Amino acid sequence: MRSSTLVRRAAAALALVAVAATAAAQAQKKEDFAPQVGQAGKDVIWVPTPEELVERMLRMAQTTPNDFVIDLGSGDGRIAIAAAKKFGARSMGIEYNPDMVDLSNRNAAKEGVAGKARFAKADIFESDFSQATVITMYLLPGLNLKLRPKLLDMKPGTRIVSHQFNMDDWQPDEITTIDGRRAYFWLVPAKAAGTWRLVSGGDVLDVTLEQKYQMLEGSVKLGTVNAGLRDAKLHGDRIAFSFVDQGGVRRDFSGRINGNALEGTMKLETGPESRWTGTKR
Repeated sequence: MRSSTLVRRAAAALALVAVAATAAAQAQKKEDFAPQVGQAGKDVIWVPTPEELVERMLRMAQTTPNDFVIDLGSGDGRIAIAAAKKFGARSMGIEYNPDMVDLSNRNAAKEGVAGKARFAKADIFESDFSQATVITMYLLPGLNLKLRPKLLDMKPGTRIVSHQFNMDDWQPDEITTIDGRRAYFWLVPAKAAGTWRLVSGGDVLDVTLEQKYQMLEGSVKLGTVNAGLRDAKLHGDRIAFSFVDQGGVRRDFSGRINGNALEGTMKLETGPESRWTGTKR
């Protein structure tokens, strides 16, 4: 009886040793993981963004400590880590490969930013990244287009930077080239299309806007006249346009869109500036 108990205890001890050895081997395997350029991922192969371009992408976005940077398809974590270490931003990488996520967390710890740069094992197409103020990515053109509707629904003024690939007919606000590699920058535009009623004191204007991404055109109703807009621009949530009134005087409007509300100033070419508020009809 005593002998059989000792045998069972010895077997249990050996089992625990085996479990510990397996866990140690798995941990060592993770520590030894080294990504290879060109290795297959869920949607793309892994090709790292050069450090010089990483920094330029974050500068294009004018990243600050007030930002929350999310890198879509974060690979070894270099962009999220640079955002935290060099720019003081909070950052997050979304990556499907669990080995890459573990590597990124180790890299963040080595760089001293484990508390500011974190990484999640997730599918970028099923993830909520709406709280980001800056989005970075190095994906394929088809994936950019698949993400585009979600990106356009982000808060106006959100900054987006893509390494190498654009967004088809959504024209970038800036293109930078370093050593033959391109980076594209966009500001998410406000939803300006529609008819707006602008009011200042007793003056009322109806402005109709047509929108294609950040590009605007339209008209303003002045009594029985629909005057065409000039120099209409949309920059995130900021809007500007000009028109010539019935008296032949140019009026310049600039303001901000907040959902279905708009406010700003209108300056006459030869007169004073006035405050205007507006609502989308």
